[in-house]
Amino acid sequence: MKTILLGVSGSISAYKSADIANQLVKLGYNVEVIMTQSSTEFITPLTLQSLSKNYVHTDVMQENFPDKINHIELAKKADLFLVAPATANIIGKLANGLADDLLTTVAMALKEEVPKLIAPAMNTYMYQNPVNQRNLNWLREVGYKEIDPREALLACGDFGKGALANIPDILDEVTQALHESKE
Repeated sequence: MKTILLGVSGSISAYKSADIANQLVKLGYNVEVIMTQSSTEFITPLTLQSLSKNYVHTDVMQENFPDKINHIELAKKADLFLVAPATANIIGKLANGLADDLLTTVAMALKEEVPKLIAPAMNTYMYQNPVNQRNLNWLREVGYKEIDPREALLACGDFGKGALANIPDILDEVTQALHESKE
């Protein structure tokens, strides 16, 4: 069974991570969820634990087993790394090698061959910001694949590109990336 690490960052779209986790489990994947602290303000770890059937990881300093280092063990399990939703903040951290929470620490510990997908979700002006675009371009250069956000009426009331991709599109990208990684 393939293991997908699902990173959830602090966007209003975090509630959609429940459906993503649920659909991935139904497709037969083992889903390990890693939440940033801000994402827990939008959706509870218990929701994602119930759907993924796994403990939800939230704290970089929580080490449940004295003989294992949690962020290294999670990275070693990964057949695919997906951040959905990916905020401008988490994109900036990933692009600049910052590892100050569990999600970014695990990302830094991933093997190069592990497929890495990010699904941005943010205000259209944040998405279009040249700094965010530079960060996305850098992540593409180092092996991340962006799952393009949709153009829609956003939670803030603005209309534009920045809404989380449709869940079927995310699932298709995951399936395709896992298939390509086998070749």
